[in-house]
Amino acid sequence: MGKRAAGSTAAGPQAAPPGGEFGIIARHFSPPVSHTMLAGGDDAALLEVSPGMALAVSTDMLVCGRHFLPDAAPAGLGHKCLAVNLSDMAAMGARPRWATLALALPAADEGWIAAFMAGLLALARRHEVDLVGGDTTRGPLTVCIQIMGEVAAQAALRRSGARPGDDLWVSGTVGEAAAALAALQGRAALPPEALARARTRLEQPEPRVSLGLALAGVASACIDLSDGLVADVGHVAERSGVRALIQWPRVPLAPFMAHGRDDPAIRALALAGGDDYELAFCAPPQRREAVLAAAAAAGVAVTPIGVMQAGDGVCVLDGHGAPMVVEAGGFDHFA
Repeated sequence: MGKRAAGSTAAGPQAAPPGGEFGIIARHFSPPVSHTMLAGGDDAALLEVSPGMALAVSTDMLVCGRHFLPDAAPAGLGHKCLAVNLSDMAAMGARPRWATLALALPAADEGWIAAFMAGLLALARRHEVDLVGGDTTRGPLTVCIQIMGEVAAQAALRRSGARPGDDLWVSGTVGEAAAALAALQGRAALPPEALARARTRLEQPEPRVSLGLALAGVASACIDLSDGLVADVGHVAERSGVRALIQWPRVPLAPFMAHGRDDPAIRALALAGGDDYELAFCAPPQRREAVLAAAAAAGVAVTPIGVMQAGDGVCVLDGHGAPMVVEAGGFDHFA
């Protein structure tokens, strides 16, 4: 991994010393690859992008105590760390292909490392992502993944393509991950079954890669929901130079949250909680059937929740059509 790491090629792992950092790398961070010219063992990987395709690149860093709880199960954490990156590829309509992993560890706990990598690599195999390098060091637990994918340049989904009159859609449901975090931190109480479902959404989100691929050429703009529905839709509105109008009664919620839709706490979790990793996207009204067909092909439910208008910002309307006050705009690392 990275400058100091052994790695692998399509033929399998290369030789590495049995102990210390390099032995750990050889045992845990050098999986076989399937579509990579050179994955490791040199100072850099060599990747070959398919003809006519653009390279989509994104990086996410997750820090213990900031992005995940210190007692997070390592297999679930490995899944989530890759999933949040795959979600960025989904939002661009890109097919994920390669990833690098930089990992700071307080200690070389090989049991923890093995479980973490089992979760990460299981998801990588599902999406045919090759791990092609990275780095390891001692330090406070921090995970940084760079994801790379391919997309036809003219078909790439962007935040800047929404136009007045476009429908605003969201996949899946929102607010469950934030509800789980609130419960785990003692700020809310959830029934056991609801907590189990919500905790899965928090700790093992399902990136909507298939939906993003199906929406390429259909949606006019797209973003993944990481910081909260209102905040992330606001990014689309800003980049597109339009106003987003969200109908709160249409926002899809899990059953255990839907019965309390009028509760301000439920509203805050759904509109500003974050960590959903669903897709919010826009499309012209004449493409509604195409949107539903794309969602059916991906096996993901989608819901129209509003419309884009001339203007700026985000406005959320209640069931009577009156503007609502959204107490928080979304997650901010430096707030």
